[in-house]
Amino acid sequence: MSSVTAGPSRRAPAAVERIPDIYAAKRAAGRPVVSVEFFPPKTPRGDESLFERVLPRLAEARPDFYSVTYGAGGGGTRARTLQIVDRMQREHGMTAMAHVTCTSFTRAGMDDFLNEAAGLGIRNILALRGDPPAPGGGFERPEGGFDYAYQLIDVLRARAGEFAIGCAGFPEGHPDCGAGRQVDWGRLRDKIEHGAEFVLTQLFFDNADYFAMVDHLTGALGVTVPITPGVLPILTTRQVKRFTTLCGATLPRALVAELDRLGEDDDAVTELGIEFASRQCEALLAGGAPGLHIYGLNRSRSTLAILRNLGIA
Repeated sequence: MSSVTAGPSRRAPAAVERIPDIYAAKRAAGRPVVSVEFFPPKTPRGDESLFERVLPRLAEARPDFYSVTYGAGGGGTRARTLQIVDRMQREHGMTAMAHVTCTSFTRAGMDDFLNEAAGLGIRNILALRGDPPAPGGGFERPEGGFDYAYQLIDVLRARAGEFAIGCAGFPEGHPDCGAGRQVDWGRLRDKIEHGAEFVLTQLFFDNADYFAMVDHLTGALGVTVPITPGVLPILTTRQVKRFTTLCGATLPRALVAELDRLGEDDDAVTELGIEFASRQCEALLAGGAPGLHIYGLNRSRSTLAILRNLGIA
């Protein structure tokens, strides 16, 4: 895949906003920020589905921004992530954010990526350590690369405000942090002190974990940036069990029992996922969450149903 070519005719529309400004405006208006996460499709048919069906349907809900991953397990490519973000901004008039990961970049490669992103009018970056290249494997730093997300944040911050910077938080603690979740939350505070301006969390299913993290960060650690919960609408039993195994999230016993009862009835599981996520999101917003970050999985049905149930769409 060739690199995206930047130029005046490909500039993103003027409506592209810095995500911290979106949070400030919505907070002043007393409204939640809604964002949806996608991954770069692997085929032309996947591109067609995302741009011709999924995004037009989601326009009903008017999300505040989209985010685009760099590829699970570090397997994404610079060109694909930038192409998707660029098309979202140019063709759909949406603010979009590109992910960057330690597992995918050397320091020189990061500079190239950011130069290209800036040339396309991309103004928002999510800095992540990234998943291991293979499930169950350990983190591997590319030669000449980065070990921790705060190092990516340092590079972004050094570009004099060219990009708004986000980072990830883990309500149950990062799976690689054996010292406990409060130690991991302290490391999240460090990323914010290095320059992260907002936090999007890993998926979770027990809201108590999210509120415990927020209370610790805002109370004991003095964090003031928005900390937005990441919510995964369950589509299939196999999928959610695989996702939670990979990211270290916990499925509540009652939810596991209901999933096991439904088994391979994917339609019924999807409906269960919509209902569970709707209740989860309602409680998160009632408890003071600044918004919702929905893992859309390149589909629109569940996300739209949840936002309709909340009266947001």
